[in-house]
Amino acid sequence: MSVSDFEALKKWNQIPKDFQERLLTNVFCSKCFETRVVDYSINSDKFGIVIRGKCEKCGRDIARVVED
Repeated sequence: MSVSDFEALKKWNQIPKDFQERLLTNVFCSKCFETRVVDYSINSDKFGIVIRGKCEKCGRDIARVVED
């Protein structure tokens, strides 16, 4: 995980570890459908935080919004 946004990291750390894992393993990929995000970064967004990374299966760029 890479973080350049400390506000996003603060929000991410408030999420229980077991729920963080569920968020990382339930991401949509247009090729593989449900997948795990790898090599991801976390940034703030007007809705909460955005996790951007790669699909574990095919390597495509994927993202997930985690609303506040």
